[in-house]
Amino acid sequence: MLAYLVRRVLWAGVLFLAITAVTYILFFVLPVQRQQTVRRTEFAATDVRQDLNIHGPVYSEYAKFLSRTIHGDLGRSFVNRESVTQIIGDAAPITVWLVFGGAFIWLLVAIPVGILSALRPRSLLDRITMTGVLIGISAHPLWIGLMLSYLFGYRLHATPIGGYCDLIHPATGCGGPAQWAYHMILPWITFTILFAALYVRMIRANVLETLDADYVQTARAKGASAWRVLRSHVLRNALMPIVTMLGMDIGVAFGGAVFVETIFGLPGLGQTAVVSLRRQDLPTIMGIVVWSTLAILAFNLVVDLLYAAIDPRVRVVTPSEHSAPKRAELATQATPKPAVQA
Repeated sequence: MLAYLVRRVLWAGVLFLAITAVTYILFFVLPVQRQQTVRRTEFAATDVRQDLNIHGPVYSEYAKFLSRTIHGDLGRSFVNRESVTQIIGDAAPITVWLVFGGAFIWLLVAIPVGILSALRPRSLLDRITMTGVLIGISAHPLWIGLMLSYLFGYRLHATPIGGYCDLIHPATGCGGPAQWAYHMILPWITFTILFAALYVRMIRANVLETLDADYVQTARAKGASAWRVLRSHVLRNALMPIVTMLGMDIGVAFGGAVFVETIFGLPGLGQTAVVSLRRQDLPTIMGIVVWSTLAILAFNLVVDLLYAAIDPRVRVVTPSEHSAPKRAELATQATPKPAVQA
């Protein structure tokens, strides 16, 4: 297990270096080159280098950037000269609560619905579920959020149309757990509609496939109760790919948070990134990219370790083989794959 952990940490480090190197060139090196091409003056190029704190070769400046990043110094905003670390520190918790709160709710909805739909294929519940899956997969988060905001916020006045209340530090009378959850419920539901549809479909297919496996049929022939078969044999194997899929979808959710935060006026990383792009605030954009990269890599590392604890077979594969698709393939190879009648 220790060797597996070392391999995963080293692989995460390589990915971090690759991502930050590419983004550093895009956000810091190319603007200098563009300024030189457009203005053709030494003064203009020097001015841009001063703003971006670039005074030497690319590899040397990138090494300095990594050193500052490790020590928590992401530079200062071009707009208000505020520390980028402080800006991210204020915005990141909102995005984290949004993504992980949404993940908790969509799993809470998708797992029982997917299992019940698989246990009663072609029933009324199954048909309604599949219709909801089609809608959830087809709809864009912008449309979902706007519809929820209009219906529950504007028409029914059941929830706020937008805005945010801090969980720990109340401001202007708005804050605390109740007000915080009250303002976050619609953003969480938006994520739930989008991702629960994908999980319901996958769970339903996995449970249907596992129900037809030979060892499940053997357990039934030996007289095991339906609940014992479901709990001990079906769910353990059918739900294993959820771990892999969750690891990938958390990264997707961080990217999709920009739409949800824009609709509901949440001052998270997505909204901060949009504002920084409009203002061409390069240090803030780069800081958000670095933080998001670290967060996604850390969460995927946790998912890898959790999956290795559940399925020891992944510990013996090589780093190149150990990818998200490979984990999904290993999970589905736990049993033979007979044809499934949906």
